[in-house]
Amino acid sequence: MQKNITIKALIALFILTLIWGYNWVVMKLAVQYANPFQFAAMRTFSGAIILFIIMAFTKRSLAVKEFPTMLVLGLLQTIGFTGLIIWAVSIGGAGKTAVLSYTMPFWVMLFAWPLLGEKVQGWQWLAVVSALAGIVLIFDPLHIKADGFSMVLALLSGVFWAISAIISKKLHKRAPHLDLLNITAWPMLLGSIPLVIYALMLDAPPIQWTNTFIAAVLFNVILSGVVAWLLWLYALQRLNAGIASMASMLAPVIGVIAAWLQLNEVPDKQELVGMGLIALALVIISAISIRKHQQIDALQGQE
Repeated sequence: MQKNITIKALIALFILTLIWGYNWVVMKLAVQYANPFQFAAMRTFSGAIILFIIMAFTKRSLAVKEFPTMLVLGLLQTIGFTGLIIWAVSIGGAGKTAVLSYTMPFWVMLFAWPLLGEKVQGWQWLAVVSALAGIVLIFDPLHIKADGFSMVLALLSGVFWAISAIISKKLHKRAPHLDLLNITAWPMLLGSIPLVIYALMLDAPPIQWTNTFIAAVLFNVILSGVVAWLLWLYALQRLNAGIASMASMLAPVIGVIAAWLQLNEVPDKQELVGMGLIALALVIISAISIRKHQQIDALQGQE
């Protein structure tokens, strides 16, 4: 019975990874028909509304709790992460944006030292060196490329994502009873409001409501937003958090491959090596996380 539950959770995780991975191509297609901030506002606001509908349908509390933290998380996750990755994709490559934004676990590890008192030690230093070398190879600072600004935006999105993850971790320690859907919906709604206002004020060409754009919006709001989030919750409740996180790291790999095949974004040899080094860093970080969770589980089992 337990084996069947684990298999179903792994299948859910695989589907989730496919959705998140391919969405980098979908976002690149979407911003051909709308300003990136219009698309970001549409994606986040609609996603938040659907999450609130799900909460109401499942009779969860709709009340906002820990409002200051919810607002900060909304600004970091919705504007700092989602807004920046869509902006980055609109002016740069989908594959490179995916890889650079997914440096998030690396930044979490670094920021956790001063903010959470979790020192970088042992194998984590190899992850630090590997990730930094990968970033340098992709950026190639001695030969700044035309998509340099896009790469900076992608890297910053990973930084903001990391800071929001640390704040979320602190929030969970302070208020472990908070509902996961509630603390996802509220930051998304609060963060989407400035995006919606900015998008409405923009002097931008009208949105081209093509079949491709409508499909991209539906993919982002329903599949990448609601369905992927529910799959993530399902997998997280049935698998070790470290294993779930490691599997989700396949998303940027799928993003690079999909962009390569569909958008003809072919990385050069130096970029491929850089991506490989970042992937190695993420594998090391995830492996350490899995080991740490196993140790915690073992200690809890002895009590």
